[in-house]
Amino acid sequence: MNLQYITDDNGQTTGVFIPIQEWNDLKTKLKSIGQEELEVPEWQKAIVRERMETYKKNPERALDFDTAMEEIEKDL
Repeated sequence: MNLQYITDDNGQTTGVFIPIQEWNDLKTKLKSIGQEELEVPEWQKAIVRERMETYKKNPERALDFDTAMEEIEKDL
């Protein structure tokens, strides 16, 4: 496979370029590649809506990511 790696100004790899013919070959072999559309079940959407409403009513009760991780790790 003839891949080309894309890097940023710091030399970090940020992407990969795959020639179109090789991409088409991969899509033929692996049928799920390129199927980016996912259906989110309605029950999951309802939970998110409920949690957003709870947050809007009590934003001061929300934890930032680091604090939440510390709380989770305490219980492990």
